[in-house]
Amino acid sequence: MPEKPPRARVEDAVDPDEESAGEKLSRKRDYLDGFLKKKPESAGETGAGGALQEAVIAALKEIYDPEIPVNIYDLGLIYGVEVSEDKDVIVTMTLTTPHCPVAESMPAEVEIRAGSVPGVRDAEVNLVWDPPWGPDKMTDEARLELGML
Repeated sequence: MPEKPPRARVEDAVDPDEESAGEKLSRKRDYLDGFLKKKPESAGETGAGGALQEAVIAALKEIYDPEIPVNIYDLGLIYGVEVSEDKDVIVTMTLTTPHCPVAESMPAEVEIRAGSVPGVRDAEVNLVWDPPWGPDKMTDEARLELGML
């Protein structure tokens, strides 16, 4: 039977260029900061992560649900924002319930806001009920705002 190799020990791992805890934290913080700020490689003006999509999302964050003091994007009512190469925008959204008092006006307002973003050629809203909206779709910021965290 072959002999087993010796087990590794923590004490055996010696790094002559050991950095201090402060230096290590600083390096990790810089890495994380850069990682969070980095845009996707393909982020141009159109497409996922593009400037136009970000501008449309910013415009949608200005629309508030009349019954809940949170914008519709953080509330989780916006399921998707797609920007085509022709700069056409399709917003897929839902409402809290089919009997929502703004069921007729909210999709129209979303379409107008998305279409008014500079650079957008046309905007369309697809109102869907599946998957149904639930509080789990809200961002942490929205939950904090409503005292649910």
